[in-house]
Amino acid sequence: MGDRWHVEVDRGVCIGSGMCVTSAPEGFRLDSARQSHPQESEVDASEDMLAAAEGCPVEAITLTLLGSGESVYPPED
Repeated sequence: MGDRWHVEVDRGVCIGSGMCVTSAPEGFRLDSARQSHPQESEVDASEDMLAAAEGCPVEAITLTLLGSGESVYPPED
């Protein structure tokens, strides 16, 4: 994939399902309140990180291309 992404979790939406940690354990962690946090805000594009965003049951994870800010997930309509 070669791109770099900015990762954000909307903790007001996050329900703490842990799906992101299961899909990308190197990319996310849950805090003591079971709220997801990205391990790093800027990451290399990867299938695991995309799977984590796609698998979030409440779409709390957003991925954007660094530099351009173009949405990777959720896709723009």
